[in-house]
Amino acid sequence: MANQFLKTKYKLQSIKSEKEFEDTGWLLDPVGEEHPTLIRAIYEKKHIKVKSDEYGLYKFADWLPINRILDGSSSPVTIKSEELAKEIGLSNLWITFSGYWPEKNAGMKTGSFKETEAYSVCARMTNEMDKILVVASAGNTSRAFAQVCSDNKIPLLICVPEDNLKALWFEKKLDDCVKLVCSKSGSDYFDAIHLSNIIAEMDGFIPEGGAKNVARRDGMGTTVLSAATTIGQIPEYYFQAIGSGTGAIAAWEANLRFLEDGRFGNNKMKLMVSQNLPFKPIQDAWKAGSRAMLPLDDDLARQQVEEIDAKVLSNRKPPYSIAGGLFDALTDTDGDVLTATNKEAKIAAELFEKTEGIDIHPAAAVATATLINSVKNKTVDKDALIMLNITGGGEKRFKQNRDLFYLKPKLVFDINPDEKEVKEKINTLF
Repeated sequence: MANQFLKTKYKLQSIKSEKEFEDTGWLLDPVGEEHPTLIRAIYEKKHIKVKSDEYGLYKFADWLPINRILDGSSSPVTIKSEELAKEIGLSNLWITFSGYWPEKNAGMKTGSFKETEAYSVCARMTNEMDKILVVASAGNTSRAFAQVCSDNKIPLLICVPEDNLKALWFEKKLDDCVKLVCSKSGSDYFDAIHLSNIIAEMDGFIPEGGAKNVARRDGMGTTVLSAATTIGQIPEYYFQAIGSGTGAIAAWEANLRFLEDGRFGNNKMKLMVSQNLPFKPIQDAWKAGSRAMLPLDDDLARQQVEEIDAKVLSNRKPPYSIAGGLFDALTDTDGDVLTATNKEAKIAAELFEKTEGIDIHPAAAVATATLINSVKNKTVDKDALIMLNITGGGEKRFKQNRDLFYLKPKLVFDINPDEKEVKEKINTLF
């Protein structure tokens, strides 16, 4: 089924102006508009028809902006929790799991829901796009894109903070079409993004686009597509830990599509998103009632990022304020921003593995910890229909009895690199 032609019919829409237009290629912004806004895919098929499991992630192709099917994908899996639910006092808890859990038919070999982004974004690319894709991340996103691009021979340059290199593990050596550069030790995700922005401006390179890429968001939205089509209705609450909040925006957008579909209920899930203390810039802005992010000292932010266990939750410049961004998603769904400490997350991870039988990533543990706290303080009703988005897990299971390959950087740059030097050195790689 690899590289099979499957073009979904859709248009793009500016969320700010509501104008619709054709997707002429790699559009990340609306054409000719001044005000910052996300664009959204408007699909021709309003009633989703889920394909068979052999399609992997592309079982949800009706609501993915794709031109082809790539090899090796797996979709999120939704199961009704029995033991964890009982342990924390819930009667209707559903777990949407993205990772490696063979007993539940979850086959994401990088262990992260970032595969949902990578398989969707790369399937939006066409064979005629003769450019090198540029992706920045704190680790998991780059691992997912590296694996997908290696398997499908798509040229890729990833930018990751040097301190996060341990996240770039793989089952086997990658194809040479994938190359890695780093921002030096002491840097964070924002520094990697800055480096990637310099490179993406060069001839022959194209930015993946982050939250602005409709394929990234709608790929992540498959978690909600999995949940609602498995349960048969839209959940009441949606729990997820966030770095940028793009996954939560995607969940909201998927919810809106289900409302238009009409077969899964007429409610909006309350987005209950979470951050890892002490790093909580999104919560600070939300609790202050501010659409704008509040000022955050760079050095203090880097220090806080060093302290958190869930390093992937460390985005200092999230798509929060932009039209159609996280502020709008939280406002429209009457959502909230919660927090958990490293200790609370560790306890939650241990409880999840004990009750459900699979290890989960620190970010997913943060979400689980905030769910446990929400039950304790009666923020959620014990009988409410709750979706817990486990955004990564099964890594420990996957690594058992395997000799792993770790990707090494071709170049390491200063935290505030000279643009000319970056471009000259990058040109030597290709």
